[in-house]
Amino acid sequence: MSEDWKTATKLVHHGARRSQWGEVSEAMFLTQGFVYDSAEDAQARFIEAGPDEFIYARYGNPTVAMFEDRIAALEGAEAAFATASGMAAVSGALVSCLKAGDHVVAARALFGSCLYVLENLLTRYGVEVTFVDGTDLDQWRAALRPGTAAVFFETIANPTLEVIDLPAVAALAHEVGARVIVDNVFVTPVHSRAIEQGADVVVYSATKHIDGQGRALGGVILGSTEFIRETVEPYMKHTGGAMSPFTAWIMLKGLETIALRVRAQTASARAIIDAVQGHAKLARAIYPGHPDHPQHDIVMRDMGAGGTVLSLDLAGGQAAAFRFLNALGIVLISNNLGDAKSIATHPATTTHQRLPDDRKAALGITPGLVRLSVGIEDTDDLVADVMGALDAA
Repeated sequence: MSEDWKTATKLVHHGARRSQWGEVSEAMFLTQGFVYDSAEDAQARFIEAGPDEFIYARYGNPTVAMFEDRIAALEGAEAAFATASGMAAVSGALVSCLKAGDHVVAARALFGSCLYVLENLLTRYGVEVTFVDGTDLDQWRAALRPGTAAVFFETIANPTLEVIDLPAVAALAHEVGARVIVDNVFVTPVHSRAIEQGADVVVYSATKHIDGQGRALGGVILGSTEFIRETVEPYMKHTGGAMSPFTAWIMLKGLETIALRVRAQTASARAIIDAVQGHAKLARAIYPGHPDHPQHDIVMRDMGAGGTVLSLDLAGGQAAAFRFLNALGIVLISNNLGDAKSIATHPATTTHQRLPDDRKAALGITPGLVRLSVGIEDTDDLVADVMGALDAA
């Protein structure tokens, strides 16, 4: 039974639907609609569609369903809904389950677009949002109250790599009846045990490690069958944020190799952070898998590895950070992450540039901070590239 398969086997085979042709690679059903044998069949399907019956690609599609089934099996979730982008997944997970008057508690260290959804979009429609230092359990405890509808946080924060104690926050949230929604991108599905550790809803940008090769935007919301089918699906299918069949096929191909890629990227990230320790040009080097990380014990307990991303804070500020970036020969300057290619980003002037300086300072996004997403290039080449760029900084 596929439920008994180990992760690597599920990533290749789980959820496959084969046509009458018996194809090896999953079929790509590039269709927006489906034909019914009769008017009565059309009526019956609109009343209740079966697991292999489809109505319209915005509601579901065989290729998309294969991706949803496979990623749900990997995550240990009952169900999934695939979305057009990671932010479609974040906004869909939040907006679908909230209404005017609801209260949300969120970690303050978030990706800029996530902050926009919480600070600008939800509050515009009457949702109260309280921000806390996600690493401080006392702040979570003080902010949560009976009737709080949801908590939201990145399990590893972008770009400062703070790690939140998911089981502890989930326990506090569940005491007051709040739904726990987590953005799990930096942990990756390979290292994730988020559902097991108390998350009710897990969100991924599939653009990152799931595709992992810079080809397509995508996202996915995972949770209970009840939440996905009765809360998320009606919202997503009527607002139009569904994943395309072509993108789902790309994501299926990405899942086949994600474990190989993420483990290799994680090993290289650890080698780089070990190499740069104590470098004179650095004010600090941040990697969740290194023993000097403040939440290292939580990382090893909950994830078992530090992930594919590290951050380097250049002592010379923005000028030094730019010199470092411009001296890189292998690592590309871009704002994606989780790619097969190594990518460096200067958050203060790109992904988080709209934040006021005092907010950046409070979050630890200094002028010298560079986020480095480690790819699958040769580890020695990457170490040499980073060390050479540091010397040039």
